[in-house]
Amino acid sequence: MDFSDAQLSRYSRHILLDGIGIEGQQALARSRVLVIGAGGLGCPVALYLAASGVGCITLVDHDTVDLTNLQRQIGHSTERVGELKVESLRKACLALNPEVEIAAVAQRADAALLDELVPKADVVVDCTDNFRTRHAINAACVKHRVPLVSGAAVQMDAQLSVFDPRDPSSPCYACAFEPLAEGDESVDQACATMGVLAPLVGMVGSMQAAQVLALITGCAKPLVGSLLMWDAQTFEMQRMKLAKRADCQICAQPVAN
Repeated sequence: MDFSDAQLSRYSRHILLDGIGIEGQQALARSRVLVIGAGGLGCPVALYLAASGVGCITLVDHDTVDLTNLQRQIGHSTERVGELKVESLRKACLALNPEVEIAAVAQRADAALLDELVPKADVVVDCTDNFRTRHAINAACVKHRVPLVSGAAVQMDAQLSVFDPRDPSSPCYACAFEPLAEGDESVDQACATMGVLAPLVGMVGSMQAAQVLALITGCAKPLVGSLLMWDAQTFEMQRMKLAKRADCQICAQPVAN
């Protein structure tokens, strides 16, 4: 893949990096990333991936832009209140970089949709805000052996990890976080009603985007097997090792393709 002079100029700060260079930038241009969730995390993820020259970004979200979103969801704007979030974010990404391909899927990320979209992606980014969807995304990534970049932020706390089923030693999301019991919606309901510090979701989303670039270009070591946690009140950060569980119902079992 040859870049035009304009593209060489656009991506020059990446190309100057030893860890990326022209080969890494070409890898980004060929890559396909699935971003699930177009809210507080999905906005910075999608914007930075588009700015970085990721060739194809698929956005999945069934929701519409609400006035309450604008405190933190920087890919949306006041005039787009009421629009589908995926369409609003698609416009923001293309305004930043019209050369990338942005697909907008205005659907809830259920198992059927994930089975359709996950195998087409090089990396999946979980930007959702409920545990059931996170576990469904994880199961699809394990099934189709696609790396997953997972982030979360609520109130003043945040976390980030990478799960790579291509690596037999990598744990999956279910190894670290037990699936909810059938009919238990209390955790998701609590997350939906809690506040969140606006810049915190931007910090997490930016770091998720950086992990995607690390996976695609090899410019850095992804957080596979680690959970990064930080507290926005104290600005303290902790890194915890995650182990693959031998009894995990998702990744410890053989999965038929």
